Amino acid sequence: MSDDTYTPPKVWKWEQQDGGKFTSVNRPIAGPTHDKELPVGKHPIQLYSLATPNGAKVTIMLEELLEKGIKEAEYDAWLVKIMDGEQFGSGFVDVNPNSKIPAMVDHSQNPPLRLFESGSMLVYLAEKFGEFLPKDIAGRTETLNWLFWQMGSAPFLGGGFGHFYAYAPEKFQYPIDRYTMEVKRQLDVLDRQLANNRYIAGDEYTIADMAIWPWYGNLVTGTIYDAQEFLEVHTYTNVVRWSKELEARPGLKRGQMVNRVWGDPAGQLPERHDASDFELKTQDKLDAR
Repeated sequence: MSDDTYTPPKVWKWEQQDGGKFTSVNRPIAGPTHDKELPVGKHPIQLYSLATPNGAKVTIMLEELLEKGIKEAEYDAWLVKIMDGEQFGSGFVDVNPNSKIPAMVDHSQNPPLRLFESGSMLVYLAEKFGEFLPKDIAGRTETLNWLFWQMGSAPFLGGGFGHFYAYAPEKFQYPIDRYTMEVKRQLDVLDRQLANNRYIAGDEYTIADMAIWPWYGNLVTGTIYDAQEFLEVHTYTNVVRWSKELEARPGLKRGQMVNRVWGDPAGQLPERHDASDFELKTQDKLDAR
């Protein structure tokens, strides 16, 4: 036990401290900080997001629907710069009172229907278009089991392991050990499930795969946290196999490009308003103008 062990006060008071990369986006209160209306494009589905794992779930779903030829799934994807606090604008908060990306509005409904929480959006889109969620009770239930597993588990991977391993301004062994243990347990859960199943919920590609891949697929490929060696991800052979198979899907490839503003400029599509944007408006094309 170190000499500087923290003793919590009787009443906690917020003092903004250096929390690393995401210091500016965290605060202990809700509500807007400024007035700003959200833009609305030409399609019924309006998405306000950023290509974090949670944001990528929804753009992957939309692009997979379009890949199946469902033209009604066309959408506008507007970039939300969370480091600039745009998620605290009044228009965004009206759609998502939790001020987290993604947020979505379906203007085909009267009045327009707001959606927040990525899992809710996946279920809504699956039911709206009749795709990627099995119709039979057993398949549907298993898919939702794994969707909600991801929603409950990702905070340990992102807010826990990701924060203390990759983003915290100082490294402390206890939280890193604690969250590493849990992340490896989660990878083992997935690896055992995928040992006898092609996809997460069985033989069918579903919204469960779309929810889990942006987190755990990207984890084993090193796209997030650069922790492949630390976590020995190569030992989770079934997760690696599944991740590589999904990575080759055209819809998933496009989906993870949308609202991305980091990495290879050819893989960044800051905003998406038309299918042609993937050819004409990636960041490398914009930079060349």
